[in-house]
Amino acid sequence: MSKQVNSSALFLGSCLALITTGLTFSIRAGILPQLGQSFNLNAEQLGFINSMWFLGFPISMILGGLFYYKVGPANIMRIAFISHTLGIILTIFATGYTSLLVSTLFIGFGNGCTEAACNPLIADLYSGKKMDKMLNRFHMWFPGGIVLGSLISKFMTDFGASWQTQMWVIMIPTILYAIIFWGKAFPEPKQEAAASISNNFKAMFSPIFIFLFCCMALTAISEFGPQQWVGIIMADSGASPMLILALVTGVMAVGRFFAGSVIKVLGQTGVLLFSAVFATIGVYLFSVVTGGMAYVAAIFFAIGVCYFWPTMIATTAQRVPLSGALGMSIIGGVGMFSTSIFQPIIGRWIDKSKEAVVASEQAVENIDLAVGQATLAKLAIFPGILIVLFLLFFFWQKRTYRPEVSVDDATVETAS
Repeated sequence: MSKQVNSSALFLGSCLALITTGLTFSIRAGILPQLGQSFNLNAEQLGFINSMWFLGFPISMILGGLFYYKVGPANIMRIAFISHTLGIILTIFATGYTSLLVSTLFIGFGNGCTEAACNPLIADLYSGKKMDKMLNRFHMWFPGGIVLGSLISKFMTDFGASWQTQMWVIMIPTILYAIIFWGKAFPEPKQEAAASISNNFKAMFSPIFIFLFCCMALTAISEFGPQQWVGIIMADSGASPMLILALVTGVMAVGRFFAGSVIKVLGQTGVLLFSAVFATIGVYLFSVVTGGMAYVAAIFFAIGVCYFWPTMIATTAQRVPLSGALGMSIIGGVGMFSTSIFQPIIGRWIDKSKEAVVASEQAVENIDLAVGQATLAKLAIFPGILIVLFLLFFFWQKRTYRPEVSVDDATVETAS
């Protein structure tokens, strides 16, 4: 007799795995200055270390998507546990630049396995608007984990705790999600055709999927670019970088919890357009304000990037359903891959801007602040492009998309 699927337990385990991902993001962001000092690394080298987190992510996401229906989410999550554990331990005992690259790659690989397994898992557990809501509530725990990690890192650093001790904290949710997933039954795919790799690839050549693929690269760098570098870019802004990160991700977590109501009013495409506008305003404000106003900018930015990632995944699952687990993994993978590419580029922007300011011999009151704000001004270009793209998508889908009836909510989605 087959085991009954325990949706609540599977969802809880998924959330704890995503908390692990959030902690690896924020605690690493918090210890980045310490790593630079301990191993004598410049910003570009730190950028390459950051890029390993984002590079490991798409590799495992794409592999997980390809083999999801053959290997199964339970085995993918076992690989996630091994990768997370290896990455954390290798980071703690790192001896220099190369070992930090390798350890961070393992952590990124584990994070990608989490996304590759849990996104299609939740899409198979729920349907319609309930799927939108639960995917957003699942992804609520990425910023939720970042909030926890930001506060943990700040207070541990303030009390003189080493960066190695902070990394050990990440093992707590790692062990917990492994325990919860152990021995559980997992659901079958809702559409048998989605389990066919050939059907997945055919669906991914549709205009909607190609459009979402391109947009995901921009949404990801809009979200993760400013956040991953907050400790360095905002260090001299007159506001606490880790408190800014905690505020941003705290607002994101709350917003994602109430995502069902927002999507019901604006629809998927309306939410994406709304997000692009607020993200652009937020990043621009970061580039021109200082002191207490930086926290206001953080709120605008958080509202903007809040729904990007889960809504892009949900839009793929709902509007290109035959792309299956592979389609969701490819969409998430391209987001992380684009972010990986831009990490050393952002680091180079910082280094070059500082060199240019010093070489100009102009009287600059705070060089680091000027460099950080110049970098943020460049980052504002990405969500600005998205405003145009999502405006086109809104009208395109308004004319062509015919939503399905949601069994869970017994309602029909009328907004685009």
